[in-house]
Amino acid sequence: MSGKSRESLEQALALSHQLLAAADDSKLTEVAILDAERLRLLQSVRLEHDHLSDDDRQMLRQVAELNDRAIGLVEHQRRIKEREMDLAAVGRRAVSAYSTTR
Repeated sequence: MSGKSRESLEQALALSHQLLAAADDSKLTEVAILDAERLRLLQSVRLEHDHLSDDDRQMLRQVAELNDRAIGLVEHQRRIKEREMDLAAVGRRAVSAYSTTR
């Protein structure tokens, strides 16, 4: 792998760590920005996929593992928001139902 591709892969791994931290803090806008930048870096590495060393492949596995964890965190946040919206809807319906009993 060329030096530039290796550097891109290392940057993608660093971005993956930042992305996971942003997902853990529910900073979804930051997650999207970091993911777009990481994708750009990984696409540049993809052109040399036939020349990846074992270390490079290990870094790609780490990127994939961090990505899976970040997806899990974002999914968890989505489910929390959905639950909050459902509870708010139940509350609005209850207020509406009981407001007519005055």
